[in-house]
Amino acid sequence: MSRRKWDPQTKADVVLSGFQGKSVTDICSEYQISQAQYYQWRYQFIRKMPQVFTKSSRYHQSLSQENSYLKKMIGELTLELSKVKGV
Repeated sequence: MSRRKWDPQTKADVVLSGFQGKSVTDICSEYQISQAQYYQWRYQFIRKMPQVFTKSSRYHQSLSQENSYLKKMIGELTLELSKVKGV
């Protein structure tokens, strides 16, 4: 028998249904997985939860740096333009 491949969304749905109060036995029967598989996915899910928040803050930091760089460039170009115009 070949192994089934589970996509990340389905794994997350399985784990979240457990967090929402559905019994592990019912979940495993519905998805035809072992309880060991469920608990392994739950462990992975919980272990990786902090990454959701760290990626978000890195993304915002990156945008902030890019914004500062662009503001600096606009300021330099404005000064250069005013020199050319002779203002």
